[in-house]
Amino acid sequence: MVVVESDLLPPDPAVVVIPLLPDYPAVRHLNPELNHDGQPLILATRLIAAVQRRPLRRVGHVSDQGDLITRALDVLMAGI
Repeated sequence: MVVVESDLLPPDPAVVVIPLLPDYPAVRHLNPELNHDGQPLILATRLIAAVQRRPLRRVGHVSDQGDLITRALDVLMAGI
């Protein structure tokens, strides 16, 4: 899962995430392929959800691919 919530927001028990899945039907710009530890994974943007923060643990980062994630959210929310 990719946490897509800004670090500037006040703390909350829940956090907004998007799953990263190895085999998900990709729609151009909505579901970009991200690389995590050399493994290609699809950002399943339509599966965005709020989950409890407590059980999550960091296993890496995709911050270098932030533009792809932002674009996917723009496509989801605004269609552009």
